[in-house]
Amino acid sequence: MLEQLQAIEDKFLELENLISDPVVLANQSEWLKHTRSHAKLAPIVAKFREYKVVQQSLVDANEMLKEKLDDDFKSLVQQELTELKAKNEVLAEELRILMLPKDPNDDKNVIVEIRGGAGGDEAALFAGDLFRMYTRYAETQGWRVEILDASPTDLGGFKEVVFVLEGDGAYSRLKFESGVHRVQRVPTTESGGRIHTSTVTVAVLAEAEDVDIDINPTELKIDTYCASGAGGQHVNRTESAVRITHLPTGIIVTCQDQKSQLKNREQAMRVLRAKVLEQAEAQQHAEVAEARKSQVGTGDRSERIRTYNFPQGRVTDHRIGLTLHKLDFILNGDLTELINALITADQSERLKQVQ
Repeated sequence: MLEQLQAIEDKFLELENLISDPVVLANQSEWLKHTRSHAKLAPIVAKFREYKVVQQSLVDANEMLKEKLDDDFKSLVQQELTELKAKNEVLAEELRILMLPKDPNDDKNVIVEIRGGAGGDEAALFAGDLFRMYTRYAETQGWRVEILDASPTDLGGFKEVVFVLEGDGAYSRLKFESGVHRVQRVPTTESGGRIHTSTVTVAVLAEAEDVDIDINPTELKIDTYCASGAGGQHVNRTESAVRITHLPTGIIVTCQDQKSQLKNREQAMRVLRAKVLEQAEAQQHAEVAEARKSQVGTGDRSERIRTYNFPQGRVTDHRIGLTLHKLDFILNGDLTELINALITADQSERLKQVQ
């Protein structure tokens, strides 16, 4: 790991020189690319430099203990050595976490879908509560909120609401919110004071980037033939008509409207690009739908990642066994402690897998 960290610091220094180079400064897009890379490496390099200072201090302290020291001074050095060892272990753990493979979606914006599950009107009301909780949290993070679709109810809730959160690290902070959220409370419409259990499903999806279509010429089969008119008669005897087969997808496009083979080929490629793009987007949508399905399950009351219990004022995340008695604060957007605990649990699990 130390060799990797040193290589990262070397790259960091190289980028530092590049972003101060007048030639690079003159090329804004190039400068921005290097600046972003530099910023991403900065937290690791800062922690690695701190670690190296502690390492050197450990060496110095051990060397000092080899000398003849009076008891009081020796005791102070030993105490410092104990503190340095503890700090060294903490820094080593933090570096291991920083070196974990990063989720490629972490820096993306998110699309959040909230839908009322079991519980009718009460589920819809709680869907509204969760929408406000996430938007208030977004405000504390400086994220932009944009509603894409909403089906409000007469009582002030939502059958469903879909919105985008745009901002740094949105997906990295909210990706663990996907699943069934269960609420236990006395509905305002309940005259008998009985506690009802309802559910709301939440899906958090990394915003997909535009699908770029790059068609490899080696993956095309191009046939030419004589264009034909009505009744099968040849319009001309030159092979101006074009048939293009995109081998990876099996999409076939033909064009014979133009007299020139080159023109027909250009037109066929325009149609082919559109069809390949359409298929790629359809596949992307299918993958998003599958991700959504895996995240929210059926919305049944027993499928829950978290319970919001109003009578006891508590929120329990069942995945990590964490209970916080601060329901009002959480519903007002104070999600930091909860989200940090989920991120820490995820990091611990991934560390076990690489050790």
